[in-house]
Amino acid sequence: MTALPRAILFDLDDTILCAYGPPGVAWTRITEEFAAALGSLPPARVAAAIGAHGAAFWRDPAQHKYWRFRLEEARRRVVESAFAALAAEGHAVPDAGVAAAMADRFSKLREAEMHCFPGAVETIDRLKDIGVKLALVTNGAAEPQRAKVTRFALEHRFDHIQIEGEHGFGKPEEQAYRHAMGALGVGPKDTWMVGDHLEWEVAAPQRLGIYAIWLDAYDVGLPPGSAIRPDRIIRSLPELL
Repeated sequence: MTALPRAILFDLDDTILCAYGPPGVAWTRITEEFAAALGSLPPARVAAAIGAHGAAFWRDPAQHKYWRFRLEEARRRVVESAFAALAAEGHAVPDAGVAAAMADRFSKLREAEMHCFPGAVETIDRLKDIGVKLALVTNGAAEPQRAKVTRFALEHRFDHIQIEGEHGFGKPEEQAYRHAMGALGVGPKDTWMVGDHLEWEVAAPQRLGIYAIWLDAYDVGLPPGSAIRPDRIIRSLPELL
């Protein structure tokens, strides 16, 4: 498919905004900052443990749906679980206060360094100018997600903004995609979905007949053996044009 569709549904985090990935880079920085508090534990070992426990934590759909509304608390739990695993291996680990401070530092670092991917806003503006209907469909709590929309001046760029915490449903629930398409007055055959999450922005919309484009902004490639096959893979939003 090369011609542009009547409508495009966009994800927000790690699609328009560089927000939460790749987390390993941030955890490496943070563990190095806290090296003195880690004692004999190598920062790289701690960063790897946090990364592994974070990946396992967020893979569970039930965990994800509950904790994505409580991100700061979720990060504390991840760091605590990583330290508990390291302690079980015989390592001397810091107290709970250090774990909480590291998790909070991660949250503050992400907030401070959040920015739009190069060319993202310009691509959205161009699509709007040429008549493509646009919806922003993002999961998460109402207040922080709406704050991002305001901070990066996205309100006027979309015909429909749909935040999970404001609407009461989110991806990968079928209602999330159908509601957005209804707001734009289009059907699946007229719609693309663009985002970084293989289940939420590829597999789920594909089941409805939506053309699904996976944004691999960090050039990591599909996971080995992935059963999910995007209709198209891009590494930056300007490729849509």
